Amino acid sequence: MSAVILDGREVSKQVRRRVKAEAAAFAEATGVTPCLAVIIVGEDPASQVYVRNKKIACEKCGILSREYALPEETTQDELVALLRELNEDPAVHGILVQHPLPRHIEESVINHTIDPIKDVDAFHTENVGSLFVGDAKFLPCTPAGVMELLDAYGIEVSGKECVVVGRSNLVGKPQAMLLLGRNGTVTVCHSRTRDLAEVTRRADILVVAIGRPKFVTADMVKEGAVVIDVGVNRLSEGLCGDVDYEPVAEKASYITPVPGGVGRMTIAMLMKNTMEAARLQVKA
Repeated sequence: MSAVILDGREVSKQVRRRVKAEAAAFAEATGVTPCLAVIIVGEDPASQVYVRNKKIACEKCGILSREYALPEETTQDELVALLRELNEDPAVHGILVQHPLPRHIEESVINHTIDPIKDVDAFHTENVGSLFVGDAKFLPCTPAGVMELLDAYGIEVSGKECVVVGRSNLVGKPQAMLLLGRNGTVTVCHSRTRDLAEVTRRADILVVAIGRPKFVTADMVKEGAVVIDVGVNRLSEGLCGDVDYEPVAEKASYITPVPGGVGRMTIAMLMKNTMEAARLQVKA
């Protein structure tokens, strides 16, 4: 068996085309162009790449992009003050603060300062809570991107054994909730899980998000499983995921590549969330 590649590049283009059409229709109906404000603090090279890619995506989708590049020494109070200004600015519909932040700034404080209706990353506890009760305005971008990929390839979740490796607030936990919401039977694994391989081998759908290069090997994967690799690791030979791609691809039915898989979907879903935020804030 050789797995079908879940092509995040192509599916993300489809999402962006839909958002572009929606943004154009929205602007014509309301006279308002959706706007995303992106804040980066410091000069982390990877963060700069992500911010640049988000700006390009906005341009392709007909969404206005505002970028705020702040120096490393920006204080928490200064960042909070900027966020409060953007909360009150009716021309800004989505706010995103690029992570990681410098150590002297508490991420939880920043996440809770953003108005929930402009929180297009869905990090505010109000949005997290809405996800858990099945009434979310926005879905976290990476987990939502995973679900969009599954849908694009007609992969059914209901009744399937779903295993999520990783329990982060950004990916693992919300991913489990989205799979559960589709009637998957979900197990979440982490560093304390006993006999991890035994658990992962039960998975019909295996989502891996732990930040350890090539950690999941072929012997940990069930024949015919759908394997979603959320990890992005930089090695001397280039980027790789958390899954040992080539051997696992020989056992899986579907698999995401790195790069070209979930990462592309994350930005596409950010565009979708920004469009939805504009709808919620502007009365057509």
